[in-house]
Amino acid sequence: MSNHSLPQTPMSERERKKFLRGAIFLMATSSIGPAFLTQTSLFTQQFMASFAFAIVASIIIDIGAQLNIWRVISVSGLRGQEIAGKVLPGLGIFVAILMVFGGFAFNIGNVAGAGLGINVLFGLPVEVGAIITAVLAIVIFLVRNAMRVVDWVMQVLGIIMIVMVGYVMFSTSPPLQEVLVKAVLPDNFNALLLPIVTLVGGTVGGYISFAGGHRLIDAGVVGRENVGFVSRAANYGILTTGLMRVFLFLAVLGVVTLGYTLDEGNPAATVFQVALGDIGYKMFGIVLFAAAISSVIGCAYTSISFLRSFHPFFEKYNSAIIAVFIAISTVIFVFIGRPVALLVIAGALNALILPVVLTTILIASRKKSIVGDYRHPSWLIVFGIIAIIVTIGAGYISFGALLELWTG
Repeated sequence: MSNHSLPQTPMSERERKKFLRGAIFLMATSSIGPAFLTQTSLFTQQFMASFAFAIVASIIIDIGAQLNIWRVISVSGLRGQEIAGKVLPGLGIFVAILMVFGGFAFNIGNVAGAGLGINVLFGLPVEVGAIITAVLAIVIFLVRNAMRVVDWVMQVLGIIMIVMVGYVMFSTSPPLQEVLVKAVLPDNFNALLLPIVTLVGGTVGGYISFAGGHRLIDAGVVGRENVGFVSRAANYGILTTGLMRVFLFLAVLGVVTLGYTLDEGNPAATVFQVALGDIGYKMFGIVLFAAAISSVIGCAYTSISFLRSFHPFFEKYNSAIIAVFIAISTVIFVFIGRPVALLVIAGALNALILPVVLTTILIASRKKSIVGDYRHPSWLIVFGIIAIIVTIGAGYISFGALLELWTG
């Protein structure tokens, strides 16, 4: 078992449900960031109703990846980097470095997205909006019982996003019958491979796949007796993200089916504005801000959790280190701007690290020194292998983008 402190008092059923919701929304909202909104909008415009197939396929693969990671983490009582270190000496440090760097680079984009959301709502400069976002996120982590506040904030933001995007979806009247057909029989299967690996990488890539699992560890939800509970949390987390993806997809599809072309610079904003006019544009600002600040919180919490097992200093000053992480991300955005090269490199590293970590998790699931007498289901191993193959594809695509950036 892990040597980091865990609550020893058994949780009541009410507390268990509260932590379940917290882990679900931490994972889900961490993956629903500015890139999520843009990516889903552009792919929908490109593939129309056939994009439904990519969404369904990615959700299935995501569930396989998350179930493997969350179950092994919870049964072992170890965080991802600790498991990696037990499988291969030194691998835990390597994984932690990549996770922290990747999360840091993506957090710059998340802060920028939140600043843009505030710009849409109040007309303030994006940089000022980014600073306001950073201050809010830091205050959340520095208050007493910070993680309880984080759980509550993530749930509120997640519900706001789902409700608003769902409202826009119903306003655009998408062709649901065609979507149901194309979800099974898409027009061009081969062309959808890129969207599938991109969606998987964006939903469970890098630090995101450990967000909820590490939250459960901190809550003391560990051991074989919690396997069923943890499995439900993993499934609900992916399905919550999937619900948001489906709502956004249908909203975009309803707009482009009417013949509108999305603004390449801000495609999701076009959807809201076409559907509901100026009010819709303000709603987009709320959704963008909620998506971005929740990703800032989830990214910072999870990235720093990869350091907590290396020295008591990181455990003792966890909240302060998270605050510094957010502050530095914001300073870089405000004074340097959004470094595209850094974001592409981070994407490539995150796409690379997930197959490495997932392979490590599958090996760990068969090691008694890590999971004791727990027997990991064979069907989950198969699911995990499929997810590894897909994420290797995502890594190849990411490095292709990186090479293009360097040569271009």
